[in-house]
Amino acid sequence: MAYTQSDLDALSKAITAGIKSVTYADGRRVEYQTLADMRALRADMKEEIAAGGRLSQPRTTVGRVIRR
Repeated sequence: MAYTQSDLDALSKAITAGIKSVTYADGRRVEYQTLADMRALRADMKEEIAAGGRLSQPRTTVGRVIRR
């Protein structure tokens, strides 16, 4: 999945607010286990966006998707 700048902005905003649940622009809602997980994903997002959608290393994301 390619991340967008709006995904990065939403995650950063949640981290700043201390909220472990993020609703992205496409409607996905993800609840993260820890702030460390969120920070690691934010770093991955920044790297992928800077690389034009291609990561240099595979990534693992831990989260829970809640659909309503």
